[in-house]
Amino acid sequence: MRPAFYALQPGGWRDYVTLLHPPYTLWHLSYVALGAALAPRMKWGLLGWTTLAFLLAMGIGAHALDELHGRPLRTRIADRTLVVLAATSVAAACAIGIVAAVHSTLWLLAFVVFGGLVVVLYNLELFGGALHSGFWFAAAWGAFPALTAYFASARTLKLEAIAVAAFAFLTSVAQRRLSTPVRLVRRRVARIEGVIALLDGTELPLDAEAVAGSAERALQLLAAAMPLLAGALLLARVR
Repeated sequence: MRPAFYALQPGGWRDYVTLLHPPYTLWHLSYVALGAALAPRMKWGLLGWTTLAFLLAMGIGAHALDELHGRPLRTRIADRTLVVLAATSVAAACAIGIVAAVHSTLWLLAFVVFGGLVVVLYNLELFGGALHSGFWFAAAWGAFPALTAYFASARTLKLEAIAVAAFAFLTSVAQRRLSTPVRLVRRRVARIEGVIALLDGTELPLDAEAVAGSAERALQLLAAAMPLLAGALLLARVR
């Protein structure tokens, strides 16, 4: 069984596509768009740079570190290559953040520092994995992108920023809850045996589909829905 529904056959360029976790990366980049779209003034250029920074840090850097720590996607990318990918992409993301802070507000540097640290601490499970939890996943991969994009444009945080951050946090919690049984079945389970006995005497097979099928389909639908929501809000800001 493939380690993820979007994973390609191992080897070559396909490993790098798999490494990006395309549906989930696009999902979390949607939070960047949501935060920017709710800011009082829409700054399209800044949104582009902010999106690029999060693509580098989350889409490439975080996932490279995650693959380095345990090979959950079973790619054949060399450890040294993963280290280089992680270091260069996170450094580039931080550089973009620093330049944006110089041209906007130096308070943005706090977001840059937090983002750079949490990528490393979360994905390498440092300090005994203290930050590798559902809460920190939702905070760092959900609320943080939305807050950063809003603050970069507005230079302050208002109630709508807190609301969209809460939305991103809760949907990320839901993602984590749904993905847990899916990852267990796809990456760690050799076989599932048994039946589900209904009250009327009917017996249904207890297999991978019964354990994780519905959760995975829900994840696929949410991964498609989130970019549509972000796109709708961005279209509403077009003047």
